[in-house]
Amino acid sequence: MDLQGRQVVITGGTGALGVAVVGALLAAGATCHVPYRSEEEAQRFPHRDQARVSLVALADLANEAAVTAFYAGMDMLWASIHLAGGFAFAPIAESDAKLLGSQLDSNLIATYLCNRCAVAAIRRTGHGGRIVNTAARQALEPRLGASLTAYTVAKAGVVALTIALAEEVAKDGILVNAIAPSIMDTPANRRSMPQADFKAWPSVAEVAATVLFLASPQNAVTRGAIVPVYGKT
Repeated sequence: MDLQGRQVVITGGTGALGVAVVGALLAAGATCHVPYRSEEEAQRFPHRDQARVSLVALADLANEAAVTAFYAGMDMLWASIHLAGGFAFAPIAESDAKLLGSQLDSNLIATYLCNRCAVAAIRRTGHGGRIVNTAARQALEPRLGASLTAYTVAKAGVVALTIALAEEVAKDGILVNAIAPSIMDTPANRRSMPQADFKAWPSVAEVAATVLFLASPQNAVTRGAIVPVYGKT
């Protein structure tokens, strides 16, 4: 994949998958703009000292004014990759309006705003570009969302957003797609499920390779796809 000299935004870039995605983008020659929520995140980010990495404090991706201002500063944006999101395990009896609202904010509203602003920034270049969102397996297979109803609803919204927007902006040369992860092999997931078969989970490097392709110029035709990245699970 060749992204030499191309500008890319990566939300959630300081997380486990984000670190792998940023590393893959840097290896492909991209310049990476990474919003972060806290100084602790920024300090532990392993790519922070790379010359082609710009870390930008942006605590709330569901804040329309903040997100608009962030993208307004993007010159010659090629791609915007949206990995940030929230997760909540909660049976319906524990899923009140506040919990649902938090899942919608962190997953759907934040992704919607980033998509909206990314489209405007990419259109300014006149050269087209790429957008990659993050859905979830539960959004494609809602029966797996038992006791994850708020999360499943929010991620299903990301699926609908991706497909609808892909159709809207194809004429501008902007290809919009999403990945749908299952359980990835991360230290946090290993700690929370110590008896699981870790070898069945996709590594973050493997998922990052899929993201890299969807965000690259080499992806010339794929749009409106929700790509499963399930590994062997």
